[in-house]
Amino acid sequence: MKVSVLAVGRPDRLFGPIIAEYERRAGRYWKLDVVNVRAEGAAGGKPETMVRAAEGARLLGRVPPGAEIVALTRAGRGWSSRALAEYLDGLAVSGSPGVAFLIGGAFGLDSDVLERARHLLSLSSFTLPHDLARLVLLEQLYRAGTILHHEPYHKAAE
Repeated sequence: MKVSVLAVGRPDRLFGPIIAEYERRAGRYWKLDVVNVRAEGAAGGKPETMVRAAEGARLLGRVPPGAEIVALTRAGRGWSSRALAEYLDGLAVSGSPGVAFLIGGAFGLDSDVLERARHLLSLSSFTLPHDLARLVLLEQLYRAGTILHHEPYHKAAE
């Protein structure tokens, strides 16, 4: 099963190396595909709705055919690490082609993305910079793999 992470923009110098490390780690457990789409410039006072719409169209245009969409949004529902692992395991067992986790840019995700999503996932009730959200998601994808393979990385008593 393919796990895609689609995000607006590229990781900056601060987060880039650690994000790359967790991409490598998560890639041991999943057919991981990370896609960066271009951020829409907001110069000249371009309305946030136009920025979100342009970025949302780019994200949706890169979702693999048949993939279930999970939109990362503060307004979503939080999952435990074990719940994420069970969700991914359930998709794999069902023969699903995969899942696409979508991370918006500075203004969040467009309503079209949220409406197409099967799940709205919140990583925190805090507003997170998209690079930090990407890092947290990738770490959790790695953790989910270790949970499903009964490896000692995950130590929470759930």
